[in-house]
Amino acid sequence: MDLEVVQGDITAQDVDAVVNAANRAMRGGGGVDGAIHRAGGPEVLEDCRRRFPDGLATGEAGWTTAGHMPARWVIHVVGPNHTRGERDRSLLTSCYANALAVADELGAGSVAFPLVSAGVYGWPFDDAVAAAVETLRSTDTGVSLARLVAFDARAFDAIERRLSARP
Repeated sequence: MDLEVVQGDITAQDVDAVVNAANRAMRGGGGVDGAIHRAGGPEVLEDCRRRFPDGLATGEAGWTTAGHMPARWVIHVVGPNHTRGERDRSLLTSCYANALAVADELGAGSVAFPLVSAGVYGWPFDDAVAAAVETLRSTDTGVSLARLVAFDARAFDAIERRLSARP
């Protein structure tokens, strides 16, 4: 699998699926979640309600339509909220592995990922980058392109450095 980083807007990525760092309720929120719901339109929320009436547990993944975005699907993952005491790293890495498993089920060849839990959920930034890169590199998948989408220059630089480092 090719693994790359770009700086930009995850909702504008021309890929088969974008990953949403969702909350457990899957009804929209702030950050990546809010941006995806705004860009995708009401179809994303309607599909979340229909497919996940009780939401998702931390570390799990599920898909919906991408609505008005260029992608075909949104793969929703619920990252651990470090600020609220969810500090089991396996919950964070499972977000990436489970998103790839869902992508495989869908037949998605290209997937764009945010840094899960690195924003308001307060996961230590350097470890959020490490967890993303390590998990995407080590997970067996049919996905041919995984793109980490950095929101800003700091995230882009950190991801680029991590990608340049040999595992």
